[in-house]
Amino acid sequence: MAHTTDTDHSVRQGVAAGTSIAAAVLLLVIGVLTILQGISAAASDDLLIVGTNDYIYKFNTSAWGWIHIVVGAIVVLTAIGLMTGATWGRVAAIIIAAVSIVENFLWLPYYPAWSLLIIALDVVVIWAVSTWKPGTTV
Repeated sequence: MAHTTDTDHSVRQGVAAGTSIAAAVLLLVIGVLTILQGISAAASDDLLIVGTNDYIYKFNTSAWGWIHIVVGAIVVLTAIGLMTGATWGRVAAIIIAAVSIVENFLWLPYYPAWSLLIIALDVVVIWAVSTWKPGTTV
């Protein structure tokens, strides 16, 4: 059984705190990009080439566009709350990152590389926010 020292704990908290600040900025950028992606999808059904005729979660691109716009706006608001250090911002960041994971899983057939990237970044956000204890000194 490994023994965790105070130094190990402080280093881990320092990394988590720094990653949480980065997570807030990352959430803000992801939210803005998601809104822009949603506007693009909602503005023109011809914009995206979709080869998923038999996909069970298929929506037209306008519907996906509005889903992205709504989720993106919530992500931006959550990022602002996380930047202020509000407790609700931390809780909301974990919840909205989980929602974003589900949304991007469903969006996989449309833009697989982007969806996988966002899912990975959402996992980092969840880890950073959930392991950081703001009252702990570094």
